[in-house]
Amino acid sequence: MIAGEYMDKKLLVFLGLLGLSFVLVIIASVIPLSAAADVLKLIILAVAVVANVLAFSSRYYLYLILPLFQQRKRDIVIADQSPYWLSSTSDSILQKAGDDFIATVYINIPLYRSATEMSDEDKLNFAQQVSRMVGISKEPTRFSTQLYVMNKDSYIQKLRDTITTVEEEEAKLVTGNAPANEIERVRGKAAMWRKMLDNVGRGSSLELSSYASLSVKGGKEFEAVSLVQQKARELMSGIGATFGVSPNVVLGNELLKFIEPEYLIPFSTISEQITKNIQEEVI
Repeated sequence: MIAGEYMDKKLLVFLGLLGLSFVLVIIASVIPLSAAADVLKLIILAVAVVANVLAFSSRYYLYLILPLFQQRKRDIVIADQSPYWLSSTSDSILQKAGDDFIATVYINIPLYRSATEMSDEDKLNFAQQVSRMVGISKEPTRFSTQLYVMNKDSYIQKLRDTITTVEEEEAKLVTGNAPANEIERVRGKAAMWRKMLDNVGRGSSLELSSYASLSVKGGKEFEAVSLVQQKARELMSGIGATFGVSPNVVLGNELLKFIEPEYLIPFSTISEQITKNIQEEVI
């Protein structure tokens, strides 16, 4: 929503509620005094007070007040544009901010060292490396580490397909009167895959990812993307020299795990875990 349109709507709501409050006060003042009219007058004055409070609250809470008046509609438009979209180069996320575009790139930093495996000297050296990394970029940069739930559904499905194939092979050997040692070999293979499937599907697996994110503003979409790519290359060069690793720009759908909650905790993986827990409780 454009800032000018938002201000006009805010002023319109303020004046409308204030005018409603003023009209209700006038109506209450002209109602003749009587026992029944006093109750009606109190109700009208209460509504006037509420309208007055909403009028002055709309200065700060218009985003909450507007849906109250639009709740009878079938559709409420919260925003008239997408909050973000993937760039044509598939290496950055774009967002519209007024007349400008903001491009954000995510850089994966492959760090495989753990503080539990470091000596005191190693910890000190690692802290110094992190301090140097923070000072690499002149642009505001976010360095972070996040823990994700791995989506193992495709791998689990491959295990199930393999087990099915091995079981079919076993059935053919049994019906074909194959040697006993050959049948036992295939049965051992099937038992191995079943055990692997049981271990993989028993609980959730976590993935730790260290990354840096950088945002650059541009007047045009291609300008913002070009600028953020240039800054990203400079940042990756500094990170590689500091840690001795090869950072890479996150591409395509992998970007979504940094901004979409369902990619942090995959929906299908959670569904499978819930189903398994229910089955275990029933058994």
